[in-house]
Amino acid sequence: MKKITIAIDGFSSTGKSTLAKALAKSLGYIYIDTGAMYRAVTLFAMRKGLISAKNFDQARLVELLDTFDLHFEYNVAKGYADIYLNQENVEELIRTLEVSQFVSQIAAVSEVRKKLVEQQQILGKSKGVVMDGRDIGTVVFPDAELKIFMTASPEIRAQRRFKELQAKDSKVVYEDVLHNVIERDQIDTSRQDSPLVKADDAVEVDNSNLSREEQFDLILQLVKERI
Repeated sequence: MKKITIAIDGFSSTGKSTLAKALAKSLGYIYIDTGAMYRAVTLFAMRKGLISAKNFDQARLVELLDTFDLHFEYNVAKGYADIYLNQENVEELIRTLEVSQFVSQIAAVSEVRKKLVEQQQILGKSKGVVMDGRDIGTVVFPDAELKIFMTASPEIRAQRRFKELQAKDSKVVYEDVLHNVIERDQIDTSRQDSPLVKADDAVEVDNSNLSREEQFDLILQLVKERI
C-alpha cells in the first residue's frame, strides 16, 4: 500500500500529538513529535540559565545549538518514541507548565527552527510518517499528501491542558494555564519565522465539540481517501 506523509498543524493543546500517535499506530507509520523537540531545546536553555521570566540570552543559545543532541527512542511500553536530550530521557520533564511558558519564545528563534526543521525533514524523507507541530504543512513538508489544521477555543484547550497538568501537580491553577495558552497563540501566530498559519490545502478541524474517537474516525477517513 502506498505510504504518504501526514502533516498535522494547529494551536497548542488541540490534541495534535494524541491524534498523531493514534494515527501512526493504526497505520503502522512513524510518529514524530516536533513539539517535543522544541520543548527539549527549551529545557536545555532553562538548565543553562539562558531563559527566565526576566531574561532570554538568545545569542548564547544560538552559540550552543551544536553542543547538544536530540533523538527519539521507541518506548515499547508506551507504543511510541520518547525524546532524549544528550542521552537523557526527558519526555516527562518537558511536559511541565514551566517549560510550556517559554517554548514559544524558543521556537521563534530562526536558528533553532532551521536546525530542527533540517532534522525533521531527514526523519520523514521516506514517507510513512505522521508529524505534528506548527509549520509541518507549510515549511517542513509543504508537499505532504494530507495536511490537517487543528483548532479549538482557548477556553476548551486550557481546560484540557489543566486536567492533564493537574494529574501531575495539584497546585496548577486554571487561570495560569489559560493565560499560557493565549500567550502562546499570540507568539506562535505573530513570529516572523514560520508563523502558525493554515496551509491553503489543509483540512481545518475544529475539535471543540468532538470526542477523540469522532475526531480520529473523521481524519482516518481522510487518510484512506488520500492513500
